[in-house]
Amino acid sequence: MDKPLFRDLPRLAALTILGLVVLAPYLWMVAASLKPLDEIFRASLSLIPERWGGSANYGRVFDRLPVLTYLWNGLVVCGGILFFQLLFAVPAGYALAKLRFPGREWLFGAVMLGLLVPAHVPALPLYVALSWAGWLNTFAALILPSTISVFAVFLFRQFFKALPDELIHAARLDGMGEARIVWGVILPNAWPAATAFAIFSVVAHWNDLFWPLIAVQGHARATPALGVLYFRSEEAGDDFGAMMAAAVVMTAPLVLAFLLAQRRFVEGIATTGLKG
Repeated sequence: MDKPLFRDLPRLAALTILGLVVLAPYLWMVAASLKPLDEIFRASLSLIPERWGGSANYGRVFDRLPVLTYLWNGLVVCGGILFFQLLFAVPAGYALAKLRFPGREWLFGAVMLGLLVPAHVPALPLYVALSWAGWLNTFAALILPSTISVFAVFLFRQFFKALPDELIHAARLDGMGEARIVWGVILPNAWPAATAFAIFSVVAHWNDLFWPLIAVQGHARATPALGVLYFRSEEAGDDFGAMMAAAVVMTAPLVLAFLLAQRRFVEGIATTGLKG
């Protein structure tokens, strides 16, 4: 056996065990979605169903839930939030990292303090403002409160600090303005940070239940997480097989998107900085 591989065996074994521990809840959810109800609550634990219950469980989900509506709403909300977060965070991170102006450090300190404010704190004034504007039960109500991400500003600021100043000086010598430098020079070299933040943002808002539960009512603008809650209260009741099937359907696009972007994400993280 190759010695380097032999030395890596303990580390690989530990990572494999930790990976299985992390995946265990999802694997159980998928297995439960394929079982009839009486098999889910058996004392013995088995991932493979003895009797096939997947057709009934998933059939009930697609018959009684507007699945495509929920998935489309999730796509619109997560895409809109990510677009505006990048639109504001990239220039803000660039200004805090590369531009010199009075009060820059104080402003960065305010950004750091913003990381300490929970999302629940501004929920009431945001609800009142959106209600006054007549924007409740709209995509705007779901997108606007999350358009500015303090974490994104901090993340991009830290990444831009590592970029060489010579890159920006060369762009200025070529006659490029600051806005063009940000979007034409800085952002293409910040894809590792942008990709990492995109994953964090999409996962957080796809699974978010707190704000959609406040901002919208009914199925027309419900996000995937809210759709599962409606299914639990209105249709599924105590049918946990159908509940697990609904959860699998609503999380499958997220898992698939991550698997498709995994290679590029890892390559981006491994090749941080300038690309030759």
